[in-house]
Formats: sequence, structure tokens, C-alpha cells
Amino acid sequence: MRNILIGFLLAGLSACSTSTVYIVRHAEKRNDTDTSTLTPAGSERAQALAERLAGRNIDLILTTPYARTRLTAAPLAKQRNLTTGTYPAGPPTAVVKQLEEADAKNILVVGHSNTILEIAKALGTNPSRQKIESGDFDNLLIVTVRKGLFGQSVDLKEETYGTPTAP
Repeated sequence: MRNILIGFLLAGLSACSTSTVYIVRHAEKRNDTDTSTLTPAGSERAQALAERLAGRNIDLILTTPYARTRLTAAPLAKQRNLTTGTYPAGPPTAVVKQLEEADAKNILVVGHSNTILEIAKALGTNPSRQKIESGDFDNLLIVTVRKGLFGQSVDLKEETYGTPTAP
């Protein structure tokens, strides 16, 4: 009986996990086209993101297919020697599915002003902001998902990184 109880507890402990998802909007872009690259300020912000997340042991990077999101993630991807995965821009369903499948990982998600809050909400959080303004590039949403024997808890920290966006 004791061995069964120990086995049950060990099986339950192996089901416990923590994932941290870092969600940012792409850095400053040159223009509003789908092929837009980053401005010099955007390239500096992408480097600042890599520095900010340097010690976070990022396991996976997901971006939309647009150059501005890929370029925002590029310095961190190079630093960590990771290939960047993609998800479709739009409703957060696809990226949330990818995040749920990447259990016990630290993940960077690079999105857009109209998607990053929606991704955080779809993960079970309630961001304090209702909208990301078009000139706002410094938001860093940190979602921690803890899965345990008795369910799941989700926490959100709202921070900034790089040069502060002008008000």
C-alpha cells in the first residue's frame, strides 16, 4: 500500500510544471507595410529585449510571419541559438495552442499592438491596459502558468523594457 501511495505521489509530482511566457509587441517599424523592417530605434529595442531576457533560459521563440516580429526576436534567437517558430497573426487561438503544447518551457512571443493583450487574456490573465497605442513599443507581459496536482494558476506581471516609449 505504501509503495502504491509513493508511486501515486511521484506520478502527480511529475505532472507539475511551470511555464513562463514573455509577450512583446514588435519593435519600432519603418512603415505600415507587411514587409516593413525595423528602424534604428527598433533594432536597439530588439537588442534590449535580448539583454533583458538573457538569463531567462528561453526555450522557444514564436513570431508572426512579418519581418518586424522576426527581426525583434532575432538578437535573442541568435544569442540562444534558437530557430524562430511562427504563428498566424490574428486571433490568439493558434499561438495559445502552441503555448499549451510547450509545457514547462520559457517562451518569447512577439506579436502586434492589437494581439499581445489578447494573447495574455487567452492564457487566463487580465491585463490592466485595454489597448496598446500605435506608438507604444516597450511593453513586456510576463505570464507564468503553474500546473500542479490541484489545477492551474496563472499570474501576470506587466513591465517595460528598453528605452521608454514617449507618452
